[in-house]
This record gives sequence, C-alpha cells and structure tokens, in this order.
Amino acid sequence: MTAQIMVAFEGEGSGVDDLSWGQLDLWMAMRRQNSWLPMGGATPLPDGTALTDVVDNLRYLMSRYQPMRTRLRFDADGRPSQVVSSSGEIALDVIDAGDDDPAEVADTLRRTYEETDYDFEAQWPLRMGVVLRDGLPTHLVAIMCHLVTDGSGAAVMIAESGARVTTPVRGMQPLEQARWQRSPAGVRQNEAALRYWERLLRTIPARRFAGSDDPRTPRHWRGEFNSPALHLATRAIADRAGMDASPVLMAVYGVALHRITGINPVVFRPTVNNRFRPALADVVCTVAESGLCALDVAGVPFAEALARTQRAAMTAYKHAYFHPVDLDDLIARVARERDPDFDLGCFYNDRRITTRTGSTGPAPTPDQIREAHAGDRTTFRWTIQQDDPFERLFVHIDDVPDTVRITVFMDTHFVSPADAEAFLFGMETVAVEAALDLVPQPG
Repeated sequence: MTAQIMVAFEGEGSGVDDLSWGQLDLWMAMRRQNSWLPMGGATPLPDGTALTDVVDNLRYLMSRYQPMRTRLRFDADGRPSQVVSSSGEIALDVIDAGDDDPAEVADTLRRTYEETDYDFEAQWPLRMGVVLRDGLPTHLVAIMCHLVTDGSGAAVMIAESGARVTTPVRGMQPLEQARWQRSPAGVRQNEAALRYWERLLRTIPARRFAGSDDPRTPRHWRGEFNSPALHLATRAIADRAGMDASPVLMAVYGVALHRITGINPVVFRPTVNNRFRPALADVVCTVAESGLCALDVAGVPFAEALARTQRAAMTAYKHAYFHPVDLDDLIARVARERDPDFDLGCFYNDRRITTRTGSTGPAPTPDQIREAHAGDRTTFRWTIQQDDPFERLFVHIDDVPDTVRITVFMDTHFVSPADAEAFLFGMETVAVEAALDLVPQPG
C-alpha cells in the first residue's frame, strides 16, 4: 500500500536570477550526460523513529535550505534561471511493506525515484519516501537532484539535520552568488581564471588519450575498483610526507595515467569544491567546478612527482571558479585554432571527507603493504554498460574505510575496457612502489 502525506514548508529567501556558476556547471554536465544526476539513497531508520519524525525532517530540509526550494525557469532560447520559493508543500510517499522485506521495498523505491524523469520546472528537487513494517518506519529513501548541492554541501546538510540546527544558514546562497558573479569582483575572478586556462590550453597536448582499440556497444561503461593496498600505500606516503592522502592519491593518478597513455604532461580536470573561498565554506548548494591541472611527471621519482602535483593542484584550485559558458566558448575557440578533436574529457573527483586524512594509528609497515598488494584483496568489476553518455574518463574516489574505492566512468571509444582496468591496477602499483621506496625498511 502506498499513500502520500503533503508536507507544508516555509523558509527565508525567494527570488529569480541567473544560475550560479556552480549550478550552471552541473546543468551543463546534466545536458552532456542526459541525466538529472540523482544523488542519495535508501537507509535504515533507528528503532523508535515515528512517522511524525520523518515528516518533521522533510519539513526541516525544505524550510532551511533554499536549494531545496529551487526550481528552474527557461526562456525562449532554453536558458535556465533559478526560481527560489519561500513556501510550498511537498509529498512524502508512505509505503507499507506488508509481508515483503522492507529493505528490498526501499531499494525498489530508490530505483524508481532515480529512474523516473525529473521535471525541473514543476517538481521540487527532492523525492522522499518512508517504508513501514507493522505501521512503524523502517527505512527512509531520499533522492535529490544534484543541482541542490555537491558532496561537501551534502555533508553539512546531513550534520545540521541530524542535530536540528536552528541558527541561520551559513554561507552565500545561490541567489546572492549569482549577483556577486556579475559584480566587478566576480568579473575579475572570471577573467583571471580564463587567462590561466587559455595559457594551458595553448600549450598542452591536444588529446588526453591515445585511442581505444576495443570500442564497445553499449559504448559507455562504469566499473568499481577496491584496493586496500592502495589505501595502505597512500597512507604510508602521506604519513612520511606529513600531509593528508589527497595530494598523494592525485600524484598516483597522474603517474598511472601517464604510464597507460604515454602522454605528458598529464592533463585532467579535478573537481574543486571552492569552499576555501570567502562565504562559501559551509554553504549548502553546488559551488564545485572542475579545474584544469597539468602534471609533468615523466621520468621523475615519485617524491618529485608529488611535489609537482602539490604546486600544480594549488594553481588549478585557484582558477577553478569561473563562468562555465565563457569557459566552453574559450575551449571551442582554442580547439578551432589548434585541433578539431581537442578534448579535456578527463576528470578526477576525490569526494572523500572522512578517509582522505591520515590515520591517528600507526603508519602501515612495508610488510603490511606487500601483503595487501600480493594477496587477492583488490577487486574490480564492471557494473553498468549504457548508451547514455559518460565523460571520456571520470574517476571518483569514494569514502569507504580501509580501502580506496574508485568508481570509473568511461567512453570505450576513447579508453578500452582493458586499458581502464590496467590503469586502475596501475594506480595501486605506482603507490606500492613509491611507498616501499619512501618508507624506511625495518632493521
């Protein structure tokens, strides 16, 4: 049985304006990938959770966060604007599992939410349902459009909703961001970013990949790689260098990509959360954009590759806040002048929050690293093949304890399945070799 509870909400802030740069960057990615990029999932609820608790949580989310109350409006040319409402109501789906497994019912609802088209103009960007067993809530399903927030903003939202924070929301909201981005300061930021990009675009190799010798149908594949050895090795290097594991893993990525493609410098687009910028640290919305990073790692020891990665990444982060349409126009202009097949379809997104920092425990020993690398604990599997496009190569690093989990999306017409798999196992090899070279040996 399925029913609906209509939940009224009211919050501060309303208006209509251009999309912020972060929103526009996500919107353009949605158009490229033919997806509304749903995010969220199904989770068990603590014992004792009442249906009224779920209703109150939904009302809290919709009332507190302007992006939850944001829909789109399109002009005659299809150009979107953000429309923020101060009040409204949203449906909470209530499903009685009956004799079925509540976890399976919740997972079915999750898939339904994800696979059902989203109306950007008419629907709120959150779909929520609760599964009951014997009248009591057992599972919550919440799926939202990626336009609501990026991963860092989602972490803030989860923390605040769990604690029922009632202080005013922090950070510059998307309507205010759009106004700032048109201001003289915003124009200067955009122009400085575009100058940096143009300097790189005119000097880097025109292509990221040598080409695929095994194009497949369906064309676009996704895979999942789990490596405890990569986790131990990057942690050992980070501990030795006195840093967190993020730049270490980026350097590993660059060296492994150079080995598999033979192209140098390695050029890719790291996802930059932009929360080091004033008024954006704790904001719940989408402010992340993809920067441009060039790593010259050919023929150098890993310690030097790591140092170069740190310098290049900092420069890329500084210039990863820009107007996405202006950037696309720049890339198209440079491509016309340099190479019609010029591409930047190589992305890297370290979206870890809790596992990217070093551990407080003892550093991994060389024997522990060797054992993990030599054993059968590393796994890889292809999970999806589809005709809807992914980027040419997009690597996500996920937050999973005691391992490095990499989700890879790729276009088999540019990267063969065998090369993608070899690249991921190559990351583990690069890290293990570097760790054993840098970490002091016993005795």
